[in-house]
Amino acid sequence: MEALDVSSSNFDIRYSEIEDTPYLKKWFSQDEILQWMPFSDREEGELALKIWTGFFRYNACLTATFEKIPCGMGILYLMPYRKVAHHCLFQLVVPPSFQKRGVGSSLIKNLKHLAKNYFQLEWMQMEVVEANPVLPILKKERFYEFARQEKFFKYEGSYAARLLWECDLKDARKE
Repeated sequence: MEALDVSSSNFDIRYSEIEDTPYLKKWFSQDEILQWMPFSDREEGELALKIWTGFFRYNACLTATFEKIPCGMGILYLMPYRKVAHHCLFQLVVPPSFQKRGVGSSLIKNLKHLAKNYFQLEWMQMEVVEANPVLPILKKERFYEFARQEKFFKYEGSYAARLLWECDLKDARKE
């Protein structure tokens, strides 16, 4: 697959809207995506969907579109308390048909910009299942692994490590 032309008028990244919910729900039910998420089944995915869409009202979620159809989404899980409001966890979902085409990279760049310039965040962290295809993008976008927990995730009888990655937005070059 080739990269999308992210400068093309056919590709856009915008704030997520409630109309994007069916796409996210569909992606959360796909095994190719479910294996990389912290929830393990469709029932837990429904809870994750409610939490994710709850952040729409804060403009903390972005949707990538190709020809006006959602092709990926990202979320900044904003912290509600002042002591920890300087950082956030974030999550990303890109359906398999759009992976390795620049969608994830574009979403992460835009999430970093949003976090730093709109929410004045200093740090972004991501919890990742080992071997997740997002890892090369995180490295490219100046994230680094700061913690690893072996056998943290258990999915269909197999264990996987939990990797925690972060980016210092204070030191990041001007985005």
